[in-house]
Amino acid sequence: MSDLTKDCDCERRSLLIATTAVGGVAVVATAVPFVASLAPSERAKAIGAPVIADISKLAPGEKMVVKWRGKPVWIMRRTPEMLAGVKTVEEKLSDPNSEKSDQPAYTKNQARAIKEEFLVAIGICTHLGCSPSDKLKPGSAEGMLADWAGGFLCPCHGSQFDLAGRVFKNQPAPTNLEIPPHRYLSDTTILIGEDSTDSKGA
Repeated sequence: MSDLTKDCDCERRSLLIATTAVGGVAVVATAVPFVASLAPSERAKAIGAPVIADISKLAPGEKMVVKWRGKPVWIMRRTPEMLAGVKTVEEKLSDPNSEKSDQPAYTKNQARAIKEEFLVAIGICTHLGCSPSDKLKPGSAEGMLADWAGGFLCPCHGSQFDLAGRVFKNQPAPTNLEIPPHRYLSDTTILIGEDSTDSKGA
């Protein structure tokens, strides 16, 4: 075989490799936006796509916040002492049985929860939409009155809520904090925005 033939074969091989590589890059470049378009958009998430929350690392007494429909959803793991405090304030509350407040039927109990230990609530005051601050320690340690059992204080107009998100009497907030639809996918995972009564629920 002549040197000229060998040179032609090398050039053809190089051209074939280069063409294949460019074609592969073009296929990937076309496929990536297509695949990305199949994922829920930020707009879809904002208008109500369910959100999964991993609570496996949430220690007793701690609170985490996730976003659902653009709102902060609090997930608090209450200690036995916190739950005991919830039971001592009934007569001070505006709506202790959550009869006037927005929440799923399966959380219409004293703890306002599926599992008593975990409070899942939308962290927005029902007065004018501010986000209440944590005042979790009982007593006057955090600037509250001596008989404070722990809870939340709205910094905008002073509405007070207990550790189940129930509003105290004579406060600007008209109702308890909202409880979103939710369900447990496992002992350590909560699906917020969908419950077992939804058409897609299990």
